[in-house]
Amino acid sequence: MHKILLVEDNREVAGILFDYFECLDMELDYADNGELGLQLALEGKFDMIILDLMLPRMDGLTVCNKLRDAGNTTPVLMLTALDNREDMLAGFEHGADDYLTKPFDLEILEARMHALIRRYRGKIAATKLTVGPITIDQKTRKAYRAEKPLALNPTTYTILEMLCLRAPEVVTRQEIAEKLWDESDANNDVLRSHIYQLRTQLDKPFEQPLLMTVPKIGFRLEIES
Repeated sequence: MHKILLVEDNREVAGILFDYFECLDMELDYADNGELGLQLALEGKFDMIILDLMLPRMDGLTVCNKLRDAGNTTPVLMLTALDNREDMLAGFEHGADDYLTKPFDLEILEARMHALIRRYRGKIAATKLTVGPITIDQKTRKAYRAEKPLALNPTTYTILEMLCLRAPEVVTRQEIAEKLWDESDANNDVLRSHIYQLRTQLDKPFEQPLLMTVPKIGFRLEIES
């Protein structure tokens, strides 16, 4: 049974989600404002968080940002009635893993949730992966460059792990989309935002960049032999 935290101030939307996911044998906890949602997320153990953007007391972006600052890596799927590129990118920049606009299809929401949960829970061997100056602890899902910890959310961690496992070969955009969202076509804005966040952690503090874009194909790590 998956345990889900729903942070949503619209009681009608919350009721619909409760009815739908309880039929799927999922356990839901609920908060109708951002402050309570943050408290529950930090105190409880959840498989994922469904987080509305516009919330009383504390907005969804602030909640997500505070979660990541506290080291909480639980996947966050953000919901919003605002359908524009800037809001979507803001969500990713604050640590969200996926994004849906209202009104949304419940089956699509369910599919996105399962993809996030599988990726977060994945069957990970208790091993360390080292590629050049990058070290990944696959048991704890933490990553380092030159022993400096990288602040990665579940999505950017997964992309980095894919790159390390394939290095120095290219990981295509299609492969990343299939791994992250079970879709063959990558949303360019969404993927670009995740790559930007990964570069900010992996390359920005260092003199030598490692993450390279292969135009129209994908990405690779450039590691000196």
